[in-house]
Amino acid sequence: MNESSAKNITKEEKDRLFESEFFIHINAMYNFAYRLVMDEDDANDLVQDSFLKAYRFFDYYQQGTNAKAWLFRIVRNSFINEYRKKSKRPASVDYNEVEEYYNSGDDESTSLTVDLRQETVKKKMGDEVVNAINSLQPEFRMAIILCDIEDFTYEEMAKILDIPIGTVRSRLHRARNVLKEKLNEYAAKLGYK
Repeated sequence: MNESSAKNITKEEKDRLFESEFFIHINAMYNFAYRLVMDEDDANDLVQDSFLKAYRFFDYYQQGTNAKAWLFRIVRNSFINEYRKKSKRPASVDYNEVEEYYNSGDDESTSLTVDLRQETVKKKMGDEVVNAINSLQPEFRMAIILCDIEDFTYEEMAKILDIPIGTVRSRLHRARNVLKEKLNEYAAKLGYK
């Protein structure tokens, strides 16, 4: 679909195309967003915001191209924009959360509900691997997630991350080396040399 034909379609057709091209990727988007923000509510907000942007700018999407890569780029850009906003704001505490915690008197009532997707990833990789990936700097974490978990090609990653392919390779190499160092002891316990 070129830009001019996208602008000439009806709202119903746009909605149908949007649903068929994008909604199938919602779980992958959530998993990517969660790995970036490390918070369930923030990940849901990031995915919702990204879907709104994708819908608003649907005219710029070329039907038949990689919808998942286009969506991941929107998630990535939204994450970076929000990260920049938060880094400029002073730290704050939600008084209601603090009050709720101290008034509950029961530590178990404040425990978080575990997301099934989180559990699935942990079962596949193990806590040590998940923790090592989560401890990476965001640009390295994104590279590992996109390549080794979501199976994007280097070319797709370059488009999503808006960097040259050489930089993609460099980030992956550096991220894997950091992971190798962090997981060296864990690998030895499992019998790997």
